[in-house]
Amino acid sequence: MQYYSTNHKTQPVSFREAVIKGLPDDNGLFMPEQIPELPKSFFNSLSTLSLAEIGYNVAESFVDEDIPGTALYDLIEDTMGFEIPVNEVEKDIYALELFHGPTLAFKDVGARFLARCLSHFSGSEAKKVTVLVATSGDTGSAVAHGFLGVENVDVVILYPKGKVSKLQEQQLTTLGQNITALEIDGTFDDCQRMVKSAFLDKGLNEKMQLTSANSINIARLIPQSFYYFWAKAQLPDKDLVFSVPSGNYGNLTAGLLAKKMGLDIKGFVASSNINDVVPNYLASGKFNPTASKQTISNAMDVGNPSNFYRMLDLYQGDWNKITEEIKGFSFTDEETRAAMKEVYKNTGYTLDPHGAVGYLGLKNYLKDHQATGIFLETAHPAKFKDVVDEVIGNVDVPERLAQYMDKQKKSIEMGCEFEELKEFLMKR
Repeated sequence: MQYYSTNHKTQPVSFREAVIKGLPDDNGLFMPEQIPELPKSFFNSLSTLSLAEIGYNVAESFVDEDIPGTALYDLIEDTMGFEIPVNEVEKDIYALELFHGPTLAFKDVGARFLARCLSHFSGSEAKKVTVLVATSGDTGSAVAHGFLGVENVDVVILYPKGKVSKLQEQQLTTLGQNITALEIDGTFDDCQRMVKSAFLDKGLNEKMQLTSANSINIARLIPQSFYYFWAKAQLPDKDLVFSVPSGNYGNLTAGLLAKKMGLDIKGFVASSNINDVVPNYLASGKFNPTASKQTISNAMDVGNPSNFYRMLDLYQGDWNKITEEIKGFSFTDEETRAAMKEVYKNTGYTLDPHGAVGYLGLKNYLKDHQATGIFLETAHPAKFKDVVDEVIGNVDVPERLAQYMDKQKKSIEMGCEFEELKEFLMKR
């Protein structure tokens, strides 16, 4: 399988090259040259397969030339070593809980897969690989833990000062070893811009082997499609609609990839907070990136989502085709808090702010459509303890999260100009 740039100004590369480079030289995003349609036999046996078996069948054609056979299966089995339950919250409304991994966030899936791919590849690399990643919250901690102690790989994480939750910050700033946290005086969009600038800087790339662990890396996207198949395996006879809390839109794009591979999905809901550039595009056909605004669902505080361009690519930029399969809704913090309170009061189920946005988008969709809905619960409520405690009362903190609360934070403060980042990296 070869991977081309969405800007179509560079030559296609292998999966291995796409993973290590992270970003094409023309500032596009890597996409597979073909999206294989999986055989009927696979879908007929879906409910009998383990999560690792599903993942292997999905990933094989994308990856097999560079990570063949048994090595790929073992890598996926190690990646998916935790539960991903589907829980009924209300009649015909289910939560796909993606927060049972090491850092209690959905990004554990993509980050662990990517870390294991890079570990597999890094032995043959002459240069140490430096993973450069921007985070609005959960990506940083998932990447940090996924790569902690991996030989021949350093990780540099950029996060916006004062715009991630306390526990998210503790998870990414207290590890040490091969993990460095940069506390940027700006927004997530500033962090993402700085990272992209680094990949396009000739001097930096001559000195260092840079790669990305953001959802711009194709190795983050592919494994995130696994759990759409897994959800269908749990509810095989239902017409499923997925509501995806959306920031950089990697999770939703992974669902679209699953549908293109033949998975029976009736539709998708792009559920956002007030950073609503994609819902606005779905309503108007016009994409107008803006500066991001801070909300209680901070992992979705993105004003120019990278994976939107992959979404366009999957539909050849056809707005009519896109809107046939994706509906968009956005919600305020007040609406998010109200949903958290209502769901807890009526069902006893605790939503985190991101899951609450997904729930709201699904409820809005189901007003006009007949289907069984699944919203993605992308992070454990305890990661947003201040907000959740304020809305519904005290939420218990799992031990593997509580262990970070009293550790010493170690971060390097930095402005939001790329030259400052470049100077820091050139001295490493």
